[in-house]
Amino acid sequence: MEKSITIEERFGMRIRELRNLQHMSQEELAFRCQLSKNYVSDVERGRRNVSLKAIEKFAHGLNVNLIELFRY
Repeated sequence: MEKSITIEERFGMRIRELRNLQHMSQEELAFRCQLSKNYVSDVERGRRNVSLKAIEKFAHGLNVNLIELFRY
């Protein structure tokens, strides 16, 4: 039986995709978002339930509109 992808995993994959498109390291994204590198790593692996404030920080750090974070 195939495991379904959680919303946390889908969001994390999108963050990784946007970060990689900008040739940015996790460390650089963490700095731009004012988050820890471990937090960014956990989000990208789908291991965090991200708050609205953190979502806003990701949008700012990636220089995208909020809606872009949810275009899977």
